[in-house]
Amino acid sequence: MPVKTVEIERVYDHPGAEAGFRVFVDRLWPRGLRKDSFYYDDWAKELAPSTELRRWYSHDVAEFGEFRSRYLAELESPDGRSAVERVLELAHDRPLVLLTATKDVEHSHAAVLRQFLRDVT
Repeated sequence: MPVKTVEIERVYDHPGAEAGFRVFVDRLWPRGLRKDSFYYDDWAKELAPSTELRRWYSHDVAEFGEFRSRYLAELESPDGRSAVERVLELAHDRPLVLLTATKDVEHSHAAVLRQFLRDVT
């Protein structure tokens, strides 16, 4: 299930179809965008943090370390592992592009997920 690379793009910045397997990893649809406004191959809601964790974190950068730990625990769960395996199989040997609407990408679930995927491949 190796992938060549794992990158992050904001859905507002790069709406076109580009090389690689493009997976939207937010649980909620981005505000202000129509369903056909950006290209994605798969919408993996199950890779996003749980609703409870997302609400708890509320993008408070001071809580990012704790958020990261809790989100990694979700990814390590059987359901999380299953979701990761599914996306890696779909991306098979292609660059993987994680799409998110998050403003602060480096303090987001997408950054944690990118590192997690890089570590498991």
